[in-house]
Amino acid sequence: MNEDPTANAGQRAVAESIERGGGDAGGLTVTDLLAMVTRKEPEPEAAPADAPVPHGVPDAEGLAAAIAEAAGRYLPEGRLAPDADFFDAGGSSVHAVELAAELERDLGVELDLDDVFADARPIGLARRWLETAGDAANLALPTPAPVTVPVAAPVAVPAPRPAVVASPSTTAASARQDDLDQILADLALADRLPFVRRPEPVAPRRILLTGATGFLGGHMLLDLLRHSDAHVYCLVRAADLEAATARLGESLRRHLLPWNAEIRRRVTVLPGDIRSPRLGLSDELWHTLTEELDSVVGVAAAVDFLRGYRSLRGSNVIGALTLAELAATGRPKPLHHISSIAVFNEVGITSLGEDDPLAHVDRLVAGYDQSKWAAEVALRRARDHGLVVSALRPGGIGGHSRTGAHNPQDLSSGLIAAFGRFRTVPAFRHLNVAPVDWVSRAAVAVVCEPDAWGFDYNLTGVPQTLDDVVRDMAFGGMHVRVQDWEEWRTDTLARLEAEPVPELTFLTRVLNSPTALKLCEATLTGPAAEGTRTAALVEALGLPPAARYDARAQLKTFEQLAGDGLARLPHKDDQPYLWFSETTEGGVRPVDGSTGGTPCSMALTLSLASMYQLVRERRLDVTGTVDCPAAHPEPLTVVRGDVWVRPEEGIPQSHGLKHQLLRYRLQLRDVEGELWWLEGHKYARARRDLWRQTRALTVELGREGEPAAFTGEVVVPADSYVRDQVDGIRVAPHLTAQEKRAAKLTWLAWFGVEMGRGLLGPFARAGADLLDLRRTTNPTEHRR
Repeated sequence: MNEDPTANAGQRAVAESIERGGGDAGGLTVTDLLAMVTRKEPEPEAAPADAPVPHGVPDAEGLAAAIAEAAGRYLPEGRLAPDADFFDAGGSSVHAVELAAELERDLGVELDLDDVFADARPIGLARRWLETAGDAANLALPTPAPVTVPVAAPVAVPAPRPAVVASPSTTAASARQDDLDQILADLALADRLPFVRRPEPVAPRRILLTGATGFLGGHMLLDLLRHSDAHVYCLVRAADLEAATARLGESLRRHLLPWNAEIRRRVTVLPGDIRSPRLGLSDELWHTLTEELDSVVGVAAAVDFLRGYRSLRGSNVIGALTLAELAATGRPKPLHHISSIAVFNEVGITSLGEDDPLAHVDRLVAGYDQSKWAAEVALRRARDHGLVVSALRPGGIGGHSRTGAHNPQDLSSGLIAAFGRFRTVPAFRHLNVAPVDWVSRAAVAVVCEPDAWGFDYNLTGVPQTLDDVVRDMAFGGMHVRVQDWEEWRTDTLARLEAEPVPELTFLTRVLNSPTALKLCEATLTGPAAEGTRTAALVEALGLPPAARYDARAQLKTFEQLAGDGLARLPHKDDQPYLWFSETTEGGVRPVDGSTGGTPCSMALTLSLASMYQLVRERRLDVTGTVDCPAAHPEPLTVVRGDVWVRPEEGIPQSHGLKHQLLRYRLQLRDVEGELWWLEGHKYARARRDLWRQTRALTVELGREGEPAAFTGEVVVPADSYVRDQVDGIRVAPHLTAQEKRAAKLTWLAWFGVEMGRGLLGPFARAGADLLDLRRTTNPTEHRR
C-alpha cells in the first residue's frame, strides 16, 4: 500500500507536539486538543462516477445526514451536524421518543430508544442501524440540505465500516467495546495537564462555580454566600449575559431560593458552556480567571440515566478536565469536583467506603455511571500532576428538609412519589439518600476549609433500610406492600399506563430501559455507603451531623410532591387510621352567674387519619355527642371537631403559670338544626396534681355566632382513662397485626412525649425563676 508522505509528516508533527505537552515546551494543552477535535473534518473526496455502489445498502453518511435533518426539527437552532450529540444540542428525552417514531415512520429506520440514548449522534445511529439491518436495508433517503454546523466530537469519526449482518448481541458488545475505548482515550487527556504547585491554604475569596442553575448547585451557591465572604463567578449556559442572568434567577426561585440585590452584588454571571474549550469564554477572560480565582467548584453535569457514555462525556468528562486545566493554569487553585456514589455502581460490590476501590468500569452498564467514573479517575491522574482535587460523592439527593424544594426529575423523588402513590415498595438493601440542604452544607464546608482539600468524601448521609422506609411510610399513614424488584416494576408500569402521570413519564422510561434497570439493580442491592471522613469533618467544624432522611425530613418534600400531583397525602375523610373513646363528666354554669351549676358530660371518639396528621398538624379529629341540659334538653351532636396537642408549642399563659396541653374546638348541632360551639382547654401547672391535669378540661359553650353562655369543667374519670385511651385504642382493620402493634406504640410514644414536655414546662419555668441569677441586689436589700 502506498502512503501519502505529506499526510504522514503532518501526523508526525501533531504527535511530536502532543508528546512535548503544554507550557513553554510548545506542545498542545487540553484546550488545544479540544479545539483541534472540534474543527470541521474535511469532506471526503467524491467517489469516481463509475465507482460501483453496493446494491440495496444505503451509505452511512447519507443515512446520518437524513437522520440529522430529521433531528434538527426538534432542536432550538433547527439543525444538527451528523456527528453532534442530539441531547447536547438541546434535545430532550421526549424529543428522542418523537424522533425515533419519525425515523421509523418516514425512513423505515427502526431504532430502540436505548440505541438513541446510548449514542445520540446521527452518524452513530446510522452505523448502529446498518450493522443490525445489513443487506435487508433498502431505503429511499431524501436529499438533505447542506449542513454547515462544525462537527463537535472529541475524537475523529472512524471510517464507516462495511454494512454486515450482525446479531443484536454482537452489536451490543461492539458498542460496549467502543465505549470502553473512548473512556480510555478520555483518561489519557488528563496526562496533558501541566504540573502545578500546591495552592496557598487560605479560605477562598473568588470562586468559580458551575451548575448553579441545577438543584444541588443552586443550594451550594447560597451556602457559599452564607458561610463565606467569597465572591462567586457562576458559569451559566446561555447565549449572552442577559439570558444567563435571567436563567440563574429563574432556577433559584424555582428551587425556593432567594435572588435579590445582595446576592447579585456578590455574584458575577459568566455566559459559557463546560462542554466547550476554555468553557466557551474569551481568551482574555480565561486568562484573567486563571490568575484571579482562588477555587474552582464543578457541580454542572448531565444527569440522565438513559443516555450513553458518548452522549454524556462532553458534559461529565471533558467538562471536568477543562475545569482541571483552569485550576492548574496560572495561579494554583484547588478543584472541588461533585462526583457521585454511582462510581461504585457495580452489581455485587461489597463496600462503599470513601477510600475503597471504585467499580470496575467494564462492569458499569449505564452511561451516567461510566461518565462519573471516568471523570473521577481522570482527576485522580491530575492529582499526580500536583493538582489538589476533592471528590465529593452524593448519593440520592432528597428534597430540602425545611422548604420541601426538590428536583422533580430526580430518580429518588420519582421513586418516593411512586412509593406513596401506589403504596408498594421494591425490596432493597439500602437507600443512600440525604436531603439537599445537608449535602450542600457539607460540600461547602470542604470548599471553605483548606485542611479538607484534596480528599474523597461520601456525602450520602445516613443510609436507610427497607424497614426504615416501610416504618416511615406507616407513620405517615401510608402502609405499603413490599414486592420483589421485577414484580414492583411490572406493577408500577401497569399502573402508570392505566393512569398516566405526566410528571412521572421519566420514571416510566427508566423502568422500560434495560440499561437503566441494571443501574437500579446495582443501586437497590448495593451496601450502605460509609462516610467516616465526612462525619469527622462535620463534627470538627461544629456542623449538624447527618441524620436519616426519615418521615420528618421528607415531610415538606412530600407535601410539595403532592402539590405537583406526584403523590397523595392522607385526607380527613379517609378511613381512620387509629381511634379511641373519651368520656368526661362534670358541670357548667352560666357565664353571668345567674344560677347554680348543672351537670354536663361528653362522649367523644378521637381519631387520626394518619400519623402524618400528627407530624404536620398535631391534631386529632373528633366525633360524638355533648350532653348539657343547661344548654339544650337533648344531646348536641358533633358536626366537626378538632383537638390540637400542645397548641402553639405549649406557649405559657398568665406569665408562665399555665401551659396549654390540649385545645378542643367543636361545632355542634341540636335536634332542631341550630348550631353551637364548644371550646375546651387542658392546662399544665406547677402543682402536684399531674394526673388530674391530664384529665381535666375547662370548657366554654355557646350558640354559633354568639359569645359563650356557659363555662365549667369536665373530667375524664380515672377508672375509664386507661381503659379507653390506652387499652381501648383501635386501629384500621386492613392493617396486619404487626402494623397494628406498631401504630399503637407509635401513637402512645408520641403522645406520651408531648404530654411529658407539656407537664414539665411549668416546673422548668418555676425553677428558672427561683434560680434567676440575673437579678442584682440593690443596696437597700443588702443592708436588710
